[in-house]
Amino acid sequence: MITLLILLAAAAVVCAQLGAWQLDRAAIRGASEAQQIEEERLAADPVPLESVLRVGDLVTKQHKLIKAEVTGEWGEQFLIADRLVDGAPAYLVLTELRLTEGPDAGAMIPVLRGWMTEQDVAAAGGAQSVPVPTGEASLIGYIHEDEKAASGDFPPGQIGAISVGQLLNLWGGPAFSGYLVAVDAVGGGVETLPAPSYSEGEGLNLRNLLYAGEWFLFGGFALFLWWRMVRDEAAHLREDQLIAEAEERAAAG
Repeated sequence: MITLLILLAAAAVVCAQLGAWQLDRAAIRGASEAQQIEEERLAADPVPLESVLRVGDLVTKQHKLIKAEVTGEWGEQFLIADRLVDGAPAYLVLTELRLTEGPDAGAMIPVLRGWMTEQDVAAAGGAQSVPVPTGEASLIGYIHEDEKAASGDFPPGQIGAISVGQLLNLWGGPAFSGYLVAVDAVGGGVETLPAPSYSEGEGLNLRNLLYAGEWFLFGGFALFLWWRMVRDEAAHLREDQLIAEAEERAAAG
């Protein structure tokens, strides 16, 4: 009995260690796979936006970092403060692009066409005075999912997040569910943004994650068996004790 309890406890410990090892493997493999996809997409040629994303489609991780070509007319613009570019404070320059070609002509997609320093924005006279491109333009941008809406009051010409839902109320629709990060800065006075990271928010390999879950499940089952055996043994000992006490009382009486 004692030997079996020791074996069950040891099995639970081993399963926990194997589960933790599989979690480590999941993180390592997930990061490696994300890095490989990132390198492939950065090196890939751009494709027409409509070939990978249409109005009404939800932008998912399958779209991240795909380079898409679009043609449209520039519209309104907002700046987004309190962001970091290469570790330095920056304003992101977000401009409306209304598509003029393809099956989704007339739809709006926000374009991060570059970034500016705080000094450059101040020199331009503030966010509202930063020049907006005009006319039709063709560009290449990385597809990116939008952000959660930001609440609060912001200075004129600024917003707090790249939320398509909020921009729809300001710029009108129809609209794509994500935005583009221009591969090269568009327009004067702005700098090119670094390419987004595909691996951000990723990192766990599903197969190894499932293996880890199996090992933790086995370990939990071993602990359950150990607990059941200890409980049953304690119950048997208590029952034997009660029987012995009853027999002693009967003998004494």
